Amino acid sequence: MVSIAPQYNGADFVKGLTISAHGGLDQLELRDDLPIPELRSATDVRVRVRAAALNHLDLFVVRGLPGAAVKGPWVLGADATGVVDSIGSDVRSVRVGDSVVINPGISDRSCEYCRDGEQSLCVRFGILGEHHPGTIAEYVVVPAANVRLVPPTIPTEVAAAFSLATLTAWRMIVGRARVRAGEQVLIWGIGGGVAIAALQICKQLGAHVWVTSSSAAKLARARELGADEAIDHTATDVPKLIRERTAKRGVDVVVDDVGVATWKQSLAALGKRGRLVTCGATTGPMVETDVRRLFWNQWSILGSTMGNDAEYDAIVAELRAGRLYPPVDRVYPIAESRAAFERLEKAEQFGKVVIAIDGDRR
Repeated sequence: MVSIAPQYNGADFVKGLTISAHGGLDQLELRDDLPIPELRSATDVRVRVRAAALNHLDLFVVRGLPGAAVKGPWVLGADATGVVDSIGSDVRSVRVGDSVVINPGISDRSCEYCRDGEQSLCVRFGILGEHHPGTIAEYVVVPAANVRLVPPTIPTEVAAAFSLATLTAWRMIVGRARVRAGEQVLIWGIGGGVAIAALQICKQLGAHVWVTSSSAAKLARARELGADEAIDHTATDVPKLIRERTAKRGVDVVVDDVGVATWKQSLAALGKRGRLVTCGATTGPMVETDVRRLFWNQWSILGSTMGNDAEYDAIVAELRAGRLYPPVDRVYPIAESRAAFERLEKAEQFGKVVIAIDGDRR
């Protein structure tokens, strides 16, 4: 169980899931003596969090990321939904009482990239829970530019699970790889939030999608979501099978956030003029590429991180319309946060693992 700090009854203190040092999941500490966060500027809003969702980023933060030392107690979490509790004097986009989702990417809104509409390239870009206090708490303060209105009819757990993975996948598929109808797309490791969102978006665009997993149950779930080809990557030579089934052509796009364990296979599956897009390296960052094959086949290798304001607007419009709901694997009360982290760490989930802050699982 997560350890619990001494009880406080004062209204100025709130509950949140924190760490005070990097390490294993034994570092998780549920505290209820955290000061209630205050607005820092006239453009801030405070959100009373109803539910938050986990991402692999949260595991990385617990273990420790290069150049990102925590100063405890550090509140974890990037994703959340809730109700606006307080607004700065210059805020016009939302009102107290509005239901919102939160874009976890914080930019300074003033650098050359921000002025160009590319907020995720901001020279001071940061993510909630990693560079700024996170969302697994009763309250969080963020810039008003980072919240979007959503109908209160959207299930709380769905809204909580939405932002980070969907925004990341949208930028990868739509903004960077520019997937088109009829193209062949390979997505490694179906089951996590980004991979599932990428599958959903690719199918909306009319692509033919290959997914991989070591779990038969996850492959079956992926087929239910529209995957055209589902491959057990522990029992199959993935690029060889793809080459056989595509008359040696290969795929047009590979979505690879695995890194060193799949990189060579990703390139082996990629056809001429193919695009490999990556947003992570869960098995290691140092990969090898035969540059001769790179230029001969005229491949594009594309990096991608989060997304900009316009892309966030686009995905929230899809959420409001009910066309892009993330599957929710399981909801845990905040007192069982460690169990939620353990499920994510063991890769047992299909879809998002959600933590209910106020007990509402509508």
